[in-house]
Amino acid sequence: MPASHTPLVPSRPLKVAIPAIFIEAAVTGLGLDTKGRLEAPPLSKPKLTGWYEKGPSPGENGTALLVGHRDTRTGPAIFLNLNALRRGDKVNVVRADRRTAVFTVDAVNTYTKDKFPDDKVYGETGRPELRLLTCGGRFDEKAGYSANVVVFAHLTSLKKAAA
Repeated sequence: MPASHTPLVPSRPLKVAIPAIFIEAAVTGLGLDTKGRLEAPPLSKPKLTGWYEKGPSPGENGTALLVGHRDTRTGPAIFLNLNALRRGDKVNVVRADRRTAVFTVDAVNTYTKDKFPDDKVYGETGRPELRLLTCGGRFDEKAGYSANVVVFAHLTSLKKAAA
């Protein structure tokens, strides 16, 4: 397991930037739906990402979750090309404390919904990690997407905001 940066104190994420796939997006807070599943950002805002507020903030010890749509009825959405990320790519999360947490991608995996590894994706890791999640696989009009794309990344550095 690659070394990780020292954990940060809690701070709300404001923006995520992923240079390798030309993403820069605002982040909104999310919770769980009535079935206990992670919510997604509103379909009316396809360029918005969401952070699970009940979990760690990006940079804190533990697994922080950011989700975004692959597409909507109106066209491509923010995480359309998430599966194009590769090991070593960077994910920058701008936080409310004016710091940018820099994560390095460890892996990108696609899991069918019936074999989704909850423990691997959401479980405790003992260090600051980030998961980016979106839909993947085949699309069915009635059932939606058959899989999820998950990016696994760990905190590797910190940038302070310019004065």
